[in-house]
Amino acid sequence: MYHDICNAPVSLQTRPAIESWNAMIRAFLAHKPATPEHLGAVITAEPQFAMAHAARGLFSLMMGRAEMWQVAEDARTAAHAARAALPVNSREDSWISALDQWLADSPTGAIAALERVLDDTPQDTLTAKASHAIRFILGDAVGMRASVERVLPAHGPDHPLRGYLMGCHAFTLEETGAYDAAELAGRAGLTYAPDDAWGLHAVAHVHDMRAEADAGITLIETHKAAWDGSNNFRYHVWWHKALLHLDRGEFDVALDLYDHQIRADKTDDYRDISNATSLLLRLELENIDIGDRWDELGAFAENRIDDGCLVFADLHYQLALAGAEKGEAAAAMTARFARDARHNGDMAQRVADPGLAALAGLNAFAEGRYSDAFSQLANARRKMQTIGGSHAQRDVFERMTIDAGLRAGHFDAAEQILQERLTLRAGQEDRFAATRFDQLSRARRIPAQ
Repeated sequence: MYHDICNAPVSLQTRPAIESWNAMIRAFLAHKPATPEHLGAVITAEPQFAMAHAARGLFSLMMGRAEMWQVAEDARTAAHAARAALPVNSREDSWISALDQWLADSPTGAIAALERVLDDTPQDTLTAKASHAIRFILGDAVGMRASVERVLPAHGPDHPLRGYLMGCHAFTLEETGAYDAAELAGRAGLTYAPDDAWGLHAVAHVHDMRAEADAGITLIETHKAAWDGSNNFRYHVWWHKALLHLDRGEFDVALDLYDHQIRADKTDDYRDISNATSLLLRLELENIDIGDRWDELGAFAENRIDDGCLVFADLHYQLALAGAEKGEAAAAMTARFARDARHNGDMAQRVADPGLAALAGLNAFAEGRYSDAFSQLANARRKMQTIGGSHAQRDVFERMTIDAGLRAGHFDAAEQILQERLTLRAGQEDRFAATRFDQLSRARRIPAQ
């Protein structure tokens, strides 16, 4: 039996197939666009390798697009047929189980199946990254960190993929508030894997959370090798750079990055849409005229009303619909949320809470009903982490909540959220916090005058 680059057993029969499999693993870990090409080469070479079909299914579900569910279903059928034709090892069987679980609306079950693999083969970076990715979708920062830390000892200096796991560790440290340790882990990981876009972006997160705009911009500009060759994840790194320029008050630079990098390709990938919508909303909250940029995002979002794969994606689609003033489509999204909240499953639970309240808050904010917006968004805050994404990504909703409170005159409650946001961000006051504390101070002086 062969072992792959993770030193994990794999039921492939030929050396060329192993080489393609190893190339796929490296590409997946580095967020390279060649990942599906390498995976396709494995399936072509050995169509009865069940784990390759299971990987295709899981990777398809990670895309967060309704049409990819059928691709995943087809992959599951192929995986089960391959398993019936040839024996599989426990690692491969668990990957099939993970796909079965997610297609049964239980990504938490998928994680459990993958974690069973890591019980036996903690050196399996591919499985660790897959578990990490699904936990990220579910907003399970604590689980991400625990998962990585239990397999980290098996990724010593001689492990060929050590740097990528260190990048994952850096991200989990940042998302759980250990900012200094996150920066150290991320920078160390880049010395092992210079093309680790995820690890680079973890350090960029640290600089964002500690309001270190200059350091963050320098990091991104001096580590192009880590992200320039990645798939659409590179747009997300550009987005981080735009946020850092926004924190320096360089709105024109942020808009230029939006036009020439973040939306260089007019895709409707939910991750690209979330980058775009959250940046435009941040700019509008700073009273920057963003012209007609909402229009193309609204057109894409209009076609995604019935997706229902991820609450995180849907809320960003709703931002686009509001920005483009597509009221009928926004109402259709609201009605679909109400239907989905009555279903069972991991995602349906997130639609019900916090999704319904968050969506109602976005709608109220768009309509200028700021008191209602604040009430709904503040109610959703308790569980917003469960929609997935990072602190930096969800911060757009935090900013809307605070601004809704300020506009509605709920000064004490808005200040409380500002203080909680400040605590989360290592006590470092960024430009948004400074300007909002100033607004709060000025608003409270008005009655006395």
